[in-house]
Amino acid sequence: MGQQQLLLIVLGVIIVGIAVVVGINLFNANATNANRDGVISDLNNLGAMAQQFYKKPTSMGGGGNTFTGWTIPTGLDSTANGTYSATVNAQSVTIPGLGTETGDDGTNPVGAQAVVGPTAITVTVTN
Repeated sequence: MGQQQLLLIVLGVIIVGIAVVVGINLFNANATNANRDGVISDLNNLGAMAQQFYKKPTSMGGGGNTFTGWTIPTGLDSTANGTYSATVNAQSVTIPGLGTETGDDGTNPVGAQAVVGPTAITVTVTN
């Protein structure tokens, strides 16, 4: 009877250990996806700001149908979700974003890139 109880205790400890490992893995996967979603959301917001600048007349501080002169607003180039930079051309803006969590490749951070045009924002996940 003593050996049977010991075996049940060991088996219980193993099952609890496996459950903890599975829980940690699920938490990490959720953190990565949440960070990726946050980066994509930030990129869409920055893209909308760039389009707003594009459409606003120069007399009101906008671009007057050009993106030239647009920059990422102070404080939004680095957020809790990640860091962002912008490459500005007259008719498009490319905004890469790097998140704070490790991405799908297991080495590099979560990444996405937005290409902003006068009427469209296209976001591509890079990691």
